[in-house]
Amino acid sequence: MSDLTVYLESDARRPELRTADPALMAAHLAHIGILFERWNADTPLPASADANAVLDAYAVPIGRLKDARRFCTADVVRVTLQTEGVASLRAKFLNEHTHDEDEARFFVEGAGAFYIHLDNRVFRVVCEAGDLLSIPAGTPHWFDMGATPCFTTIRFFGRPDGWSATPTGDTIAARFPFFGPDTAQAA
Repeated sequence: MSDLTVYLESDARRPELRTADPALMAAHLAHIGILFERWNADTPLPASADANAVLDAYAVPIGRLKDARRFCTADVVRVTLQTEGVASLRAKFLNEHTHDEDEARFFVEGAGAFYIHLDNRVFRVVCEAGDLLSIPAGTPHWFDMGATPCFTTIRFFGRPDGWSATPTGDTIAARFPFFGPDTAQAA
C-alpha cells in the first residue's frame, strides 16, 4: 500500500505523520515541492515483457508527462531477485544523494521506498503500482528497493543521457528503517 511517513531527521522512531490517503499524501508532498500522483496501472504485463512492451503499454500517460514536465526520454527498470547483482544495485541507492535534474518514476509493478530529506525532516514515500513520484533536482534523497525486490518502474529524464547520482556524504540513511515486508508499515 502506498504510504507517507514523516519523521524529524533526528528521530526515526516516532513519526510525526503517517497516512495512506493518496490525496493527503499528494497535498503534503506538494508543500515541499514533490509531485505525487496516482495513475492507472492495470495493464497486465507478462514476466517476459521487455522495456519496449512496458513503454508501449503506458505510451499515453508517458507522453502526457513528457510534454507537461519537459522530459525528453524514458526508460524501464525491472528488478527481481533474479536480477544479476541485485544486492549491489540495492546498496548503490541506499546512501543519500542528489541529481542535477528531476527524478521521476512511475511504478508499473511492485513497490519501493523513497526517503526525501528536506526541512529537517525525512519523508518516506512507499510507492506501489500506480504511483508517480517526481523529486526536484538537487533534493537530497535515497531509495530502498527492499531485501527481496520486485518492481518495474518507468523513469523519466530531461537529458538524453539521463542523470547520475551525486552523494551528499550525509550518513542519515543509516539511521532510518529499511523498506521491506516487515518495515513498510512499521518504523
